[in-house]
Amino acid sequence: MKKLQVWLPLLFAIVMVVGMVIGFRLRGNIRTSGFFQRANQSPMQEVMDLIDRKYVDTVSNDSLGENAIDGMLSRLDPHSLFIPAADLSEVNEDLQGNFEGIGVEFQIFDDTVNVMNVLAGGPSNKAGLQVGDKFIKVGDSVVAGNGINNDKIRRMLRGPGASKVTVTLLRVGEAGRPREITITRGIIPLPSVDVAYMINKETGYIRINKFSETTHAEFVRALMKLQSQGLQRLVLDLRDNGGGILQESIEIADDFLDGDKLIVYTVGAHSPKMEYRCRRDGLFEKGKLALLTDEGTASASEVLTGAMQDWDRATIIGRRTFGKGLVQEQYQLSDGSALRLTIARYYTPTGRSIQKPYNKGHEDYDEEVMNRFHDGEVIHGDTAMHSGPAFTTLGSEKRTVYGGGGIIPDIFVGFDTSTFSRSITSLYVKGTLNRFIYTYYIQHLSSFQPFNGPAAFIAGFHDDEKVWNALTAYAAKDTIDLRPLPDKDKLTFQHRIKALLARQIWQTEGYYEVSNAYDPVVAKALDVVGK
Repeated sequence: MKKLQVWLPLLFAIVMVVGMVIGFRLRGNIRTSGFFQRANQSPMQEVMDLIDRKYVDTVSNDSLGENAIDGMLSRLDPHSLFIPAADLSEVNEDLQGNFEGIGVEFQIFDDTVNVMNVLAGGPSNKAGLQVGDKFIKVGDSVVAGNGINNDKIRRMLRGPGASKVTVTLLRVGEAGRPREITITRGIIPLPSVDVAYMINKETGYIRINKFSETTHAEFVRALMKLQSQGLQRLVLDLRDNGGGILQESIEIADDFLDGDKLIVYTVGAHSPKMEYRCRRDGLFEKGKLALLTDEGTASASEVLTGAMQDWDRATIIGRRTFGKGLVQEQYQLSDGSALRLTIARYYTPTGRSIQKPYNKGHEDYDEEVMNRFHDGEVIHGDTAMHSGPAFTTLGSEKRTVYGGGGIIPDIFVGFDTSTFSRSITSLYVKGTLNRFIYTYYIQHLSSFQPFNGPAAFIAGFHDDEKVWNALTAYAAKDTIDLRPLPDKDKLTFQHRIKALLARQIWQTEGYYEVSNAYDPVVAKALDVVGK
């Protein structure tokens, strides 16, 4: 009897637990509350569960979940972003500064994959691929005349480093005889620095297209190369630089500013104030500096621009920047997807927030830049923005600068309206211009061979009218009439064509070196730093 009394409480506990478990499993459609209700289950999860168990049709929980997340984020700022697991690797490539592949640029013309450029020293270059090669097969898959698209080709060509892929191709001048080439994939850099060269004996030019993990290291190499060539003044081009990794832009700002000057600070409701200051001797603290900006200059590039303007370190030339003053942090989720969540605002050294308003919704926010074109701001300048909060620069000049909607340049240079022509727009929209540049280059290789670099090409290539006549005839086949184009617009576009031909020969470096020779923003920058 004493033994039973000892074990009786334990038996009651076991029976109670078993009863709870059975009751929970049998609850079926019975609405429960209190003790038996699932703890802390949100209405969203309840709805998801009900759809999963009761909905008339079978639906994908993953797609429902992604739509629900997108719906939540649409109530936040425009830069908080959900990235599905399938897209994460590609999205992160730009920030990593490299990917694994074969090292070619290609475009699809008339259902044929054409090699537009081959990375010097890359896997395809080592295997013997050439500009003008046309892919017939990748591996065992036929890719010519097969309704192929860019994404499919990209997936076929990319793969782990050291793996191999065999391509079957046709080569110009080989009378239709296909050849097979096996390529060993490798790491392909995605450079942040498009070009770095000396425009004249004392002035250098560097263009940065984004801020990735490799940007500051690339910038240092470029700057030191130019310094070895006599650099005294620098034009830094941040046009169309959409930003990226904040720390990389801070490191570059540190190269331009001395002492322990404040570069930027960030603060959010759940993120304490963080100050980022200069902490080392910079590589270019004294020479004259001009920064080029436009409506595509955003985020981390605005951090750099704001610091230079607030300390009177550089002259900002061009057009008003995008106006993104929010800091995102990326969080890995359990299914391999990721969330880029805005956690703080950043402020320039004077205390300016340059974030433009987003209280009217994402659609209005997304259209704001297009409205600048529609309203003529990019052509005539932007005096209306001076109604934002005013601040005084921290350098010796003590100028007034403004917050609240991008960074207004010190010197405005308007957008070139020659590209507004309907016929010119059609060249881009229909892909006619890209096809023409590639075709003309392949058909006239011998006329480009005498030029040993972009500078020689600028000075010695005089076939502009011949190329224009060829383009006019080529465009007519796509029902694009270039004949009514005004002479001024024609001349401007001939310079663009010349730069695009240079890109075929010397890749990105060639394009910008030739384009800059005719760029009014670069011309203004050279005038400013040269005084």
